[in-house]
Amino acid sequence: MDFTRTHFELFGLPTAYALDRDKLDAAYRELQNAVHPDRFAAQPDAEQRVAMQWATQVNEAYQTLRHPVNRGVYLLSLQGIDALHAGNTQMAPAFLMQQMEWREAIDEARARRDVDALDALSDDLRAAHRRIEAELGALLDRTHDYAAATEAVRQLRFMDKLIAEVGDVYEELES
Repeated sequence: MDFTRTHFELFGLPTAYALDRDKLDAAYRELQNAVHPDRFAAQPDAEQRVAMQWATQVNEAYQTLRHPVNRGVYLLSLQGIDALHAGNTQMAPAFLMQQMEWREAIDEARARRDVDALDALSDDLRAAHRRIEAELGALLDRTHDYAAATEAVRQLRFMDKLIAEVGDVYEELES
Protein backbone atom coordinates (compact mmCIF):
# COMPACT_ATOMS: atom_id res chain seq x y z
CA MET A 1 0.00 0.00 0.00
CA ASP A 2 1.09 3.53 -0.76
CA PHE A 3 0.75 6.17 1.97
CA THR A 4 0.92 9.00 -0.60
CA ARG A 5 -2.36 8.14 -2.29
CA THR A 6 -5.34 10.41 -1.80
CA HIS A 7 -8.33 9.15 0.15
CA PHE A 8 -10.20 8.74 -3.12
CA GLU A 9 -7.36 6.73 -4.66
CA LEU A 10 -7.18 4.61 -1.51
CA PHE A 11 -10.80 3.53 -1.98
CA GLY A 12 -10.65 3.40 -5.79
CA LEU A 13 -13.19 6.20 -6.16
CA PRO A 14 -13.18 9.19 -8.52
CA THR A 15 -11.98 12.43 -6.94
CA ALA A 16 -15.32 14.20 -6.64
CA TYR A 17 -17.71 15.53 -4.02
CA ALA A 18 -20.50 13.35 -5.34
CA LEU A 19 -19.69 9.81 -4.38
CA ASP A 20 -21.40 6.47 -4.30
CA ARG A 21 -21.82 5.79 -0.60
CA ASP A 22 -22.36 2.07 -1.15
CA LYS A 23 -19.06 1.82 -3.05
CA LEU A 24 -17.29 3.78 -0.33
CA ASP A 25 -18.69 1.50 2.38
CA ALA A 26 -17.79 -1.65 0.45
CA ALA A 27 -14.24 -0.42 -0.29
CA TYR A 28 -13.82 0.55 3.36
CA ARG A 29 -14.88 -2.89 4.61
CA GLU A 30 -12.56 -4.59 2.13
CA LEU A 31 -9.57 -2.44 3.07
CA GLN A 32 -10.28 -2.62 6.77
CA ASN A 33 -10.37 -6.39 6.54
CA ALA A 34 -7.06 -6.45 4.63
CA VAL A 35 -5.15 -4.17 7.01
CA HIS A 36 -6.77 -4.99 10.35
CA PRO A 37 -3.97 -5.21 12.96
CA ASP A 38 -5.28 -8.56 14.25
CA ARG A 39 -4.27 -10.10 10.93
CA PHE A 40 -0.66 -9.14 11.67
CA ALA A 41 -0.52 -10.22 15.33
CA ALA A 42 1.96 -13.03 14.56
CA GLN A 43 4.16 -10.81 12.39
CA PRO A 44 7.29 -8.93 13.51
CA ASP A 45 6.79 -5.61 15.36
CA ALA A 46 7.65 -3.53 12.28
CA GLU A 47 4.91 -5.16 10.22
CA GLN A 48 2.45 -4.77 13.07
CA ARG A 49 3.23 -1.04 13.25
CA VAL A 50 2.75 -0.63 9.50
CA ALA A 51 -0.56 -2.49 9.71
CA MET A 52 -1.63 -0.17 12.52
CA GLN A 53 -0.68 2.87 10.40
CA TRP A 54 -2.69 1.49 7.50
CA ALA A 55 -5.70 0.78 9.64
CA THR A 56 -5.51 4.31 11.03
CA GLN A 57 -5.22 5.84 7.56
CA VAL A 58 -8.12 3.78 6.23
CA ASN A 59 -10.32 4.84 9.16
CA GLU A 60 -9.40 8.50 8.82
CA ALA A 61 -9.95 8.46 5.06
CA TYR A 62 -13.33 6.80 5.49
CA GLN A 63 -14.46 9.26 8.15
CA THR A 64 -13.34 12.16 5.96
CA LEU A 65 -15.12 11.01 2.82
CA ARG A 66 -18.38 9.92 4.45
CA HIS A 67 -19.04 13.29 6.10
CA PRO A 68 -20.19 16.06 3.69
CA VAL A 69 -18.29 18.90 5.36
CA ASN A 70 -15.11 16.91 5.85
CA ARG A 71 -15.24 15.68 2.24
CA GLY A 72 -15.57 19.27 1.03
CA VAL A 73 -12.72 20.43 3.25
CA TYR A 74 -10.58 17.56 1.99
CA LEU A 75 -11.31 18.26 -1.68
CA LEU A 76 -10.42 21.92 -1.16
CA SER A 77 -7.21 20.89 0.62
CA LEU A 78 -6.28 18.91 -2.50
CA GLN A 79 -6.47 22.29 -4.29
CA GLY A 80 -4.20 23.86 -1.65
CA ILE A 81 -7.07 25.66 0.09
CA ASP A 82 -7.56 25.64 3.87
CA ALA A 83 -11.34 26.12 3.94
CA LEU A 84 -11.51 26.36 7.71
CA HIS A 85 -8.58 28.73 8.21
CA ALA A 86 -9.29 30.84 11.28
CA GLY A 87 -8.52 34.02 9.38
CA ASN A 88 -11.23 33.36 6.83
CA THR A 89 -14.39 34.77 8.38
CA GLN A 90 -16.08 35.99 5.21
CA MET A 91 -19.72 34.95 4.90
CA ALA A 92 -22.56 36.15 2.69
CA PRO A 93 -24.66 38.80 4.50
CA ALA A 94 -27.90 36.96 3.68
CA PHE A 95 -26.56 33.80 5.31
CA LEU A 96 -25.45 35.76 8.37
CA MET A 97 -28.92 37.24 8.73
CA GLN A 98 -30.51 33.82 8.33
CA GLN A 99 -28.24 32.26 10.94
CA MET A 100 -29.17 35.00 13.42
CA GLU A 101 -32.85 34.24 12.79
CA TRP A 102 -32.26 30.51 13.31
CA ARG A 103 -30.42 31.18 16.56
CA GLU A 104 -33.26 33.37 17.80
CA ALA A 105 -35.77 30.67 16.84
CA ILE A 106 -33.79 28.07 18.81
CA ASP A 107 -33.70 30.36 21.85
CA GLU A 108 -37.44 31.05 21.60
CA ALA A 109 -38.31 27.34 21.26
CA ARG A 110 -36.09 26.57 24.26
CA ALA A 111 -37.64 29.33 26.37
CA ARG A 112 -41.23 28.32 25.48
CA ARG A 113 -40.41 24.58 25.61
CA ASP A 114 -42.13 24.41 22.22
CA VAL A 115 -41.38 21.03 20.62
CA ASP A 116 -43.53 21.80 17.56
CA ALA A 117 -41.51 24.93 16.84
CA LEU A 118 -38.33 22.95 17.35
CA ASP A 119 -39.56 20.26 14.93
CA ALA A 120 -40.29 22.91 12.28
CA LEU A 121 -36.92 24.54 12.85
CA SER A 122 -35.16 21.19 12.60
CA ASP A 123 -36.90 20.53 9.27
CA ASP A 124 -35.87 23.98 7.99
CA LEU A 125 -32.26 23.49 9.04
CA ARG A 126 -32.02 20.06 7.44
CA ALA A 127 -33.56 21.38 4.20
CA ALA A 128 -31.08 24.26 4.15
CA HIS A 129 -28.24 21.80 4.83
CA ARG A 130 -29.29 19.64 1.87
CA ARG A 131 -29.53 22.72 -0.38
CA ILE A 132 -26.06 23.99 0.57
CA GLU A 133 -24.63 20.48 0.22
CA ALA A 134 -26.03 20.25 -3.32
CA GLU A 135 -24.55 23.67 -4.10
CA LEU A 136 -21.20 22.57 -2.74
CA GLY A 137 -21.23 19.51 -4.94
CA ALA A 138 -21.92 21.62 -8.02
CA LEU A 139 -19.25 24.15 -7.08
CA LEU A 140 -16.61 21.47 -6.59
CA ASP A 141 -17.52 18.98 -9.30
CA ARG A 142 -18.90 21.13 -12.12
CA THR A 143 -17.87 24.78 -11.93
CA HIS A 144 -14.66 24.36 -9.90
CA ASP A 145 -15.44 27.62 -8.11
CA TYR A 146 -13.26 26.94 -5.09
CA ALA A 147 -13.80 30.35 -3.46
CA ALA A 148 -17.56 29.82 -3.40
CA ALA A 149 -17.05 26.19 -2.35
CA THR A 150 -14.97 27.39 0.59
CA GLU A 151 -17.85 29.54 1.80
CA ALA A 152 -20.32 26.68 1.25
CA VAL A 153 -18.15 24.39 3.39
CA ARG A 154 -18.09 26.98 6.15
CA GLN A 155 -21.87 27.38 5.91
CA LEU A 156 -22.35 23.61 6.12
CA ARG A 157 -20.13 23.45 9.16
CA PHE A 158 -22.23 26.16 10.75
CA MET A 159 -25.41 24.26 9.85
CA ASP A 160 -24.02 21.11 11.49
CA LYS A 161 -23.52 23.09 14.70
CA LEU A 162 -27.04 24.51 14.57
CA ILE A 163 -28.55 21.07 13.99
CA ALA A 164 -26.55 19.72 16.93
CA GLU A 165 -27.75 22.63 19.06
CA VAL A 166 -31.36 21.77 18.21
CA GLY A 167 -30.61 18.21 19.33
CA ASP A 168 -29.29 19.58 22.62
CA VAL A 169 -32.52 21.54 23.12
CA TYR A 170 -34.56 18.37 22.50
CA GLU A 171 -32.54 16.65 25.23
CA GLU A 172 -33.06 19.60 27.58
CA LEU A 173 -36.80 19.49 27.02
CA GLU A 174 -36.96 15.74 27.62
CA SER A 175 -35.13 15.95 30.95
